[in-house]
Amino acid sequence: MTRLAVLVLLLAPTVVAAGEVRAPATFLSPDLRALQDDPSRHPGWLWIDTGEALWRAAPAGGRPSCQGCHGDITGMRGVATRYPQVAQTGDLLNLEGRIETCRSRHQQAPGFGYESEALLSLTAAIALQSRGLPVSVATDGPAARFVAEGRRLYTLRQGQLNLSCAQCHDENVGLRLRGDVISSGVGTGFPAYRLEWNTMGSLHRRLRACSLGVRATQFPLGGPDYLALELYLAVRAKGLPVETPGIRR
Repeated sequence: MTRLAVLVLLLAPTVVAAGEVRAPATFLSPDLRALQDDPSRHPGWLWIDTGEALWRAAPAGGRPSCQGCHGDITGMRGVATRYPQVAQTGDLLNLEGRIETCRSRHQQAPGFGYESEALLSLTAAIALQSRGLPVSVATDGPAARFVAEGRRLYTLRQGQLNLSCAQCHDENVGLRLRGDVISSGVGTGFPAYRLEWNTMGSLHRRLRACSLGVRATQFPLGGPDYLALELYLAVRAKGLPVETPGIRR
């Protein structure tokens, strides 16, 4: 019996066909799903409110606000469905990276910093505008090599437990791992409010938690490894709706 088999309780509350990738909301309990769908009770909406205020606020130094360049935040509808994407510089950027680039290049202000409250808030507020729209990231041209690297990392056995992402999120979807139902492992709900964290967190923070769980190397937040993996997860999520801000246990 493998280590994974020892950890997984062979109980299937959610029946998932082989190779099927399902939206994260389908793996939530009815109570959590109702909470995710109710802005009046969803604690993540506190970060949404902060993000919308940041969108309207001009940085020190007289440079324009996000709204000054892009108009009302509702004009960002559809943007989150296309990230991560390759910038003109050839770098792979997720939505957080695009915000930080705009802030330093166009607003001439210091970056917020990965996992900061400000960056989580602004990212979530922008992603919210695409809630319900299908993920559709580019996979060809300059993105192809990043997709390939993300796929390699997804299938790579790592850590002392010698497990890959695929072993949980492809081979054991719908089963229980301790108290959690194993999902398809896509990032359509991030930034998400996780009850264990009692706060909002990025997809990269969740990936680091997975790395820690299998006792593997934790890559830097916003680093190239997790960016490539994030893109591959978005490729797997093609056609699934954006759920940001999600609720997770």
